[in-house]
Amino acid sequence: MKKQYLIVAAGILLFASALVFTGTGDTKALNVNDVAPDPLAYTGVITVTGIMAVVSQEDPSLFGIMDKSELQCTTPDCSKFYLPVSYQGSTPAVGDEVVVSGRFTQEGRGVIFVAETVKILRNHNIGM
Repeated sequence: MKKQYLIVAAGILLFASALVFTGTGDTKALNVNDVAPDPLAYTGVITVTGIMAVVSQEDPSLFGIMDKSELQCTTPDCSKFYLPVSYQGSTPAVGDEVVVSGRFTQEGRGVIFVAETVKILRNHNIGM
């Protein structure tokens, strides 16, 4: 009987160890075009990846990111969506591929992604 308890306890310990070392799974970052149609459908903290494309002239803590797929469009007639991101830290450079984590908030008649963290992955020379 003690042997059965030891086997069960060892199994539970192995299972718990596997959860600790592998985690419960990282959340995959969404793309800008994933959230563009209905940003307010995403509640709580989410992660979005995109390319920093523009900075507000009135508020340097506000910048716009576009979907990475937009790098393929090089003609002036492209209709790119810029996701407005508010971040109180250092502003990424134009062309930086970023991963932003935060939440959407309603600001007046618009929606802004308020970032808690911004991680720069690499820079793409987008020549804007």
